Amino acid sequence: MPSASTPAVELEVRGRTVRVSNPDRLYFAERGLTKLDVVEYFVAVGDGILGALLDRPTTLERWPRGWFADAKRATRADSSGDAFYQKRVPQGAPDYVETSRIGFPSGRTADEVAPTELAVVAWAANLGTLTFHPWPVVRDDVDRPDQLRIDLDPQPGTDFTDAARVAPHVRELLTEHGLTGFPKTSGGRGIHVFVPIEPRWTFTEARRATIAFGRELTRRLPEQVTVKWWKEERGSKIFVDYNQMARDRTIASAYSVRANARATVSAPLRWDEIADVAPDDFDVTTMPARFAEVGDLFAPLVAHREPRYSIESLLELADRQERDEGEGDLPYPPEYPKMPGEPKRVQPSKDADRPR
Repeated sequence: MPSASTPAVELEVRGRTVRVSNPDRLYFAERGLTKLDVVEYFVAVGDGILGALLDRPTTLERWPRGWFADAKRATRADSSGDAFYQKRVPQGAPDYVETSRIGFPSGRTADEVAPTELAVVAWAANLGTLTFHPWPVVRDDVDRPDQLRIDLDPQPGTDFTDAARVAPHVRELLTEHGLTGFPKTSGGRGIHVFVPIEPRWTFTEARRATIAFGRELTRRLPEQVTVKWWKEERGSKIFVDYNQMARDRTIASAYSVRANARATVSAPLRWDEIADVAPDDFDVTTMPARFAEVGDLFAPLVAHREPRYSIESLLELADRQERDEGEGDLPYPPEYPKMPGEPKRVQPSKDADRPR
């Protein structure tokens, strides 16, 4: 095993010198990948990872000792984990690390890292950041999303291939509403589809549009898709996780590394290749060559790029669903305050007032 005293190395990252401490520390032992390998991976896909994070408040998922089989993330109830989510900018950050002040549903605020250059990504990777979780907003307007994010989340009994079968229907439905989506692997079993939108609507409105989208997809594919919030009601289907559009809920960025044995990455895809790939095809060792070949497939989602699309058609769909079908809001995550119009936030099997 390498010594903890392995000399640091310095990398030149687009005009900045970034120090990598303990460069030989194993971050993914089963693959023989070190901390330096991870930092150099992010530099190799630099335009992609920076484009995914540029000017966006970003939570850092830090694994200071790397990933290992029995590692666990810290939680609100237990802060003793091997990994943790860092929402506030770490102390001692270099002066080139810029921030953005964001507000949580609790009313608290935090100054989050908002990357403006690739050296920030390399610096964060040196701190053990494997996965970057950017907000769907830019720092000059943190209350109005410029991305709609559709999370196809396989439930027990389903996997990536099931999400892949749903993906063409997602594309078709987006097109019907004048929207263009860009798919990527989650790095695990799921598929994410990001849509660049005009920053005209609030998180509440963007979430409502996502619920409407998920409901229509469920109507078309009732045996394959669900928007049921409670796990006991979902069955073996693909869950459209509409709450990923709630304030302070984030999705792993494109090109982020995922904490698993293979060191997979969240890989942007072309629509026509989804049926022929698997999540394990894309990892820290293979992604740089793919990136060099196909470029940044998520470039249209970079902050301030055009075109941006309107979600008015989806909001009109939500109006029709509410008027004609009586389908209103759906539950928020448990840590959120009770929201106006939200139904009872009670697990159905424990709801004494629920019709039987």
